[in-house]
Amino acid sequence: MKDRLDKIVHRYEEINRLLSRPDITQNIQKLKELSKEQSSLEKTVLTYETYKKTETTIEELKEMMKEPDPEIREMAEMELEENKTLLKDLEEKLHKLLVPKDPNDEKNVIVEIRGAAGGDEANIFAGDLYRMYMRYAESKNWKLELVSSVENEAGGFSQIEFSVSGDHVYSILKYESGAHRVQRVPQTESQGRIHTSTATVLVLPEAEDVEVEMNMNDLRIDTFRSSGSGGQSVNTTDSAVRITHLPTGLTVSCQDGKSQHENKATALKVMRARIHDKMLQEKMEREGEERRSKLGTGDRSEKIRTYNYPQNRITDHRIGFTIQQLDRVMEGKLDPIMDALIEEELKRKLSGE
Repeated sequence: MKDRLDKIVHRYEEINRLLSRPDITQNIQKLKELSKEQSSLEKTVLTYETYKKTETTIEELKEMMKEPDPEIREMAEMELEENKTLLKDLEEKLHKLLVPKDPNDEKNVIVEIRGAAGGDEANIFAGDLYRMYMRYAESKNWKLELVSSVENEAGGFSQIEFSVSGDHVYSILKYESGAHRVQRVPQTESQGRIHTSTATVLVLPEAEDVEVEMNMNDLRIDTFRSSGSGGQSVNTTDSAVRITHLPTGLTVSCQDGKSQHENKATALKVMRARIHDKMLQEKMEREGEERRSKLGTGDRSEKIRTYNYPQNRITDHRIGFTIQQLDRVMEGKLDPIMDALIEEELKRKLSGE
């Protein structure tokens, strides 16, 4: 472990030197890359420094234990136990920090929610999930922007797509991809029977230009008039944009921006994320075992969670986690579930699963 940590410290110090060079400070892209790498290493370096200082302190206290004065020996013994406990905690923390990170963890995301099985009730539930994520984003000081939506007459959405940007968004929301199942009595149900419906969630990390080479000649861009809510421009101008990636057949529509230019820029961002995701999915298929070992495969058909309204219960099936706080979760208080998922994945990585 110490060899790996020493290499990280060496790289961290090297980056600090590079960041002071004029040729680097004038290269915006390189400066951005190095600053990002520096930030990712900093916590590990600072923890390792504290670890080494604690080791030194323990050796000094062991020497003090040899003093003839009993009071000094007693004081040294107490401090020695405290520092041994601290050293153990720091070692555990360093093991966690050395676990390989998902390269997409720091990225912003594109989220798509669709009503699936259950007709109108599924679409209403899709709207409930959207509001849940919107409130969760607010609690995290993340920025949520609507990309496109298809409203359902009975309420909710048959499909809604939005972007979320902020600090390490993908590292948390990546666990949400899959089928979400709701069990409740619909408002239209006169007999009081519980219905089961599903909505699917897809979370894509935003892709940078360098990750996806998107040839504009491979894109067909169509414009059309917006429909539904969207301000004064609705049904008056061809502000909505639909982009088709001809090689893959992937399609993205965007109509909730204020102008055609804004919708096109957003649609291109979403298309880049979809192409990037397709590349990742194909890579994961080739590395089947690695994909199956993860908490979520990102497969829309994988049932990941059940929301039981009569019992105020929510269960995440991947880790067998259940809490009787469905009302709080739907208000955006998702942290207990997210923390449990993050902790479980970390355990699996540390055990080598």
